[in-house]
Amino acid sequence: MGCCTGRCTLIFLCTLQLLVALERQVFDFLGYQWAPILANFLHIIMVILGLFGTIQYRPRYIVVYAIWTAIWVTWNIFIICFYLEVGGLSKDSELLTFNISQHQSWWSENGPGCVRKETPMIGIKGLDSHSYVSVIGCALEYRYIEVMHSALQILVALVGFVYACYVVSVFTEEEDSFDFIGGFDPFPLYHVNEKPSNLLFKQTYLPA
Repeated sequence: MGCCTGRCTLIFLCTLQLLVALERQVFDFLGYQWAPILANFLHIIMVILGLFGTIQYRPRYIVVYAIWTAIWVTWNIFIICFYLEVGGLSKDSELLTFNISQHQSWWSENGPGCVRKETPMIGIKGLDSHSYVSVIGCALEYRYIEVMHSALQILVALVGFVYACYVVSVFTEEEDSFDFIGGFDPFPLYHVNEKPSNLLFKQTYLPA
């Protein structure tokens, strides 16, 4: 297959997915988003598997990658619904942190134009060392940043799914055509070691 074929395009898409997933993993780590961290880790493994299968002509690995892309699209749709609070979901819940902590998205305090203000909580017994954190001046709400991240993941995954199916079909056709011309047929090897038929019927005379 040439360099401008679907195989090279799929290699490029897998590489792009790795870069985007690593970028997202960094910000999810900063926000202690444990569920996305786990999902991103599995995604990186599956993309590497698909990349390896594409480079090494392993269609089974690419099929696993294609199945995972469908799961990955579903997960990112859930993330979009979570931050847009669709279907009773709440972006302020601790669902993505497994109820271990009360952290939110890193972008909630570090988005473009956001200014973080800490107001000491004075006069409340036992809370003298605590402060109330407020964020003002954000040019874009953090939930929309998360939605755009997920939308980008969905777009790349869908294109990767299409090219994965195409590459698998091409690999399968090439294997079938190779079998048809006797690429895996052991019959020629059998004929190499086969003795001529006249030797099978040749009589041997022994002296009396």
